[in-house]
Amino acid sequence: MEFKKINYSDLSSKQKESYNFQRLSALLANYGYTTMRLTDDWRGADFIAQHLDGKTFLKVQLKTRLSFYKKYNDKDIFIAFEEDNIWYLYPHDELLQLMLSIGKFTGTESWDERNGYNIPRIPNYLVDTMKKYIIE
Repeated sequence: MEFKKINYSDLSSKQKESYNFQRLSALLANYGYTTMRLTDDWRGADFIAQHLDGKTFLKVQLKTRLSFYKKYNDKDIFIAFEEDNIWYLYPHDELLQLMLSIGKFTGTESWDERNGYNIPRIPNYLVDTMKKYIIE
């Protein structure tokens, strides 16, 4: 049998989500986590990451970019995304509070009317903050 690598851009959105779940799961294994994929965004999560300590559970939502949504407020959700081959995993509410405290989102149509905001690339003002959320 010969294995042939796939082209990510040729995948459907569901296939991309599965692909990204597998890649992130492999990285999280290095930190002592096993993952369980969920079929229907349970409480906002695409999957659960369980630490080998038996006490730590992360509800994780996969995204394609830095994202914030009102529907995730107070649900203890972590957001994971990849940018430039670097994976980030951040607590949604914590980073959202920082963004709101520096005057981001409020007053925009996206946040006020569509209840969410996503940023295509990590802005310069967040680069240092995002370093603590890198999963290597």
